[in-house]
Amino acid sequence: MRLSAALLLGCMIAPAFAELSVFSVWKTAHAKQYVSADEEVLRQAIFEANLARVNAHNAKGLPWTMGMNEFGDLTPAEFAAARIGGYVPRKLRGSNSQTVGAGDVSVLPASVDWTSKGAVTPVKNQGQCGSCWAFSTTGSVEGINEINGKGLISVSEQQLVDCSGAYGNMGCNGGLMDNAFQYIIANGGLCTEAAYPYTAQDGTCKTSCTKTVKIAGYKDVTASNDIALATAVAQQPVSVAIEADQSSFQFYNGGVLTAACGTSLDHGVLAVGYGTSAGTEYWKVKNSWGASWGMNGYVLLARGSQYNGGSGQCGIYLDPSYPTQ
Repeated sequence: MRLSAALLLGCMIAPAFAELSVFSVWKTAHAKQYVSADEEVLRQAIFEANLARVNAHNAKGLPWTMGMNEFGDLTPAEFAAARIGGYVPRKLRGSNSQTVGAGDVSVLPASVDWTSKGAVTPVKNQGQCGSCWAFSTTGSVEGINEINGKGLISVSEQQLVDCSGAYGNMGCNGGLMDNAFQYIIANGGLCTEAAYPYTAQDGTCKTSCTKTVKIAGYKDVTASNDIALATAVAQQPVSVAIEADQSSFQFYNGGVLTAACGTSLDHGVLAVGYGTSAGTEYWKVKNSWGASWGMNGYVLLARGSQYNGGSGQCGIYLDPSYPTQ
């Protein structure tokens, strides 16, 4: 259940409706329950401060909007602790992958959207587990499997959480997409989501399910290169890492995100396309915070080498990679 468009976009609430308690409506919409009256008072105060921030942002008329989603009763620090930190930055790129660079820019399509091409599964939700890296991995694996004519099959993040520790991943405490690709190759594939369902917590590795989707290898995309990433995304969904611990991400609701959002990579996501909106170029990125966040689970990040000294908006150019079959 979602709030009305006016509330969701954080529009200014007319005084005549103040007595309706926006917090109560939001709390019901998101099935929020608190352990005590004191806790509810605290959460309402945080909610009201966040709502004021959202309203102030939307009043500026910028090309992107904020809205009161399920994270409305969390401080920025609480939000970061609950949803950020699952991506563990690499020290060096591994020797087991091939680095690929930019293609011919003249033959790149003006826009790409793998969601409209049927190569992206519905948005998933990692919950309060630092497993974003696993969702980024499964997204790119699912994409190449469909593109190669083998079907759009939702594969198991939980298998990666439980079973890929020997490759450097740490379950709900974080991991790296390339490490997950290495596990999938060595394991001979991944099981389906249905056969090995997600629990949002660390578990014991299960080996009884059928390895349904396989990959042969993976490639790292040349870092800090706009055209290299576009070349990769034009051929398939690509696993990328970004910094997502800012309030702009906590309450992102729509439009092309142009706010400064840093390059301290802490979140694995999936680049599924690129295009232009109202003259601003963007990357279309699938998140793993459920479909009620952002634009039905997606965010449009401003595209261009001018962001963050060539590192891309939110550092999206720093560590892209994708699997091969």
